[in-house]
Amino acid sequence: MSASRTFSLITITSSVVLLLGLSACHKKTTAVAIPTDSTIPTTASLPPEEKIGYASWYGDPYHGRRTSNGETYNKYGLTAAHRTLPFDTVVKVKNLTNGQIVKVRINDRGPFKENRIIDLSYAAAKEIGMLGPGTARVSLEVLEIVSNPFPLTIQVGSFKEKNNAEKVRKELQKHYQPVLIKPFESPEGRYFQVLVGEYKNQRLASTALRELKTRHYDGLIVRLDP
Repeated sequence: MSASRTFSLITITSSVVLLLGLSACHKKTTAVAIPTDSTIPTTASLPPEEKIGYASWYGDPYHGRRTSNGETYNKYGLTAAHRTLPFDTVVKVKNLTNGQIVKVRINDRGPFKENRIIDLSYAAAKEIGMLGPGTARVSLEVLEIVSNPFPLTIQVGSFKEKNNAEKVRKELQKHYQPVLIKPFESPEGRYFQVLVGEYKNQRLASTALRELKTRHYDGLIVRLDP
């Protein structure tokens, strides 16, 4: 089974390494304004870089546990986890290796790995023949868009210890506002996500992520659910 439900160690390591070099690399302490655009509505469309990529799947031991939208995860249901699409959005997933297709409903968040674009349930993965390999290169197409009032944000890191998350937040607050810490329950226990900004659409979030990367921060665009 895929291990993609674990938070990306690359993201965590990057944040920790960044802390060690902040005093030497970042002399300015002026806060950078977070770009906003209240005239552009939230959409459930996918950016080009997220239409084709790698899917993973998860089953046991997550079967019977709570998903991010509060449902009980059923590995036999045709559902999936996605970082940004609103809950209940329906997506067509095509395995580009064998051409098999499955339609899934988004009811969870993830995968928290840079090289993955969707995390399928056991049943959905079986439908497109990717149980054995664990991952597959797929294409995604949004079939039913569900409106969502909640903004996007950028996850810069996630930590087991809240104190570590607080240290990263304090450093980020020298350059960016707002910076939030949000607890996230996973099968491995509680993690603390460090989140930068609130954005009404993918374009604004992508612009902010590019700005972060110029300052040697890395991150993932995720949905800021309540």
